[in-house]
Amino acid sequence: MTAIKHLDGPNGTKLAYATTDGDGPTIVFLSGYKSDMEGTKAVHLEAWARLEGRAFLRFDYSGHGVSGGVFEDGCIGDWARDAQAVIEATTDGPVVLVGSSMGGWIACLLAQRLKHVVGFVGIAAAPDFTEDGFWAGFSEEQRRTIMEDGQIALPSDYDDPYIVTRRLIEDGRENLVLRTPLHMPYPVRLVQGTEDTAVSRETALRLLDHIDGPDTRLTLVKGAGHRFSEPQNLRHIEDALLEVLS
Repeated sequence: MTAIKHLDGPNGTKLAYATTDGDGPTIVFLSGYKSDMEGTKAVHLEAWARLEGRAFLRFDYSGHGVSGGVFEDGCIGDWARDAQAVIEATTDGPVVLVGSSMGGWIACLLAQRLKHVVGFVGIAAAPDFTEDGFWAGFSEEQRRTIMEDGQIALPSDYDDPYIVTRRLIEDGRENLVLRTPLHMPYPVRLVQGTEDTAVSRETALRLLDHIDGPDTRLTLVKGAGHRFSEPQNLRHIEDALLEVLS
């Protein structure tokens, strides 16, 4: 079992992380909205990296998992800053970003901020979902509720309802990435399930079209859902990582 360590995040919150020693570049797993570093994909890829002799990093954003903070207080900008702080504090040299769902959006932001990104694997990546998913799908009544009350509860296919805050929406607009080209001059592999009910294949195609890079590919996996955590799905992620690392 990899030891969980902590560091002080940019907002003074304790951020939890786990590292595996190995050859670089370091593989960095960026989890999704309300997900954490104990998820199936994060733990599986850590074990895979250890077998491959690869350096690996997983962590929890503030308000997620065993990091400090309250989930409803957070937003995309906060979580991107958390990710950048952990990466800069725990890695030395090039990194490959692996972003799952919201982590794919975080990876797109980090690609513009970090100096040593050498690859990106997006798993059902969900860039701009606060605007193009939540806000675009709200009724006028829901929009009025979130603006006046500061939050709204949405049903979820997983666990408890999503509490979507006004701050999350407004901050999301400051961090949109699908409005301008994304410069990624390194291998990029995107994997997307055709039965994903949270992130559409249209979103995957938009991201593909916005990435400005010489080696970018999207793989659609028939029958796969948003979790993308079945054994055959995990093999697709491994294959994508091997292509990027090669």
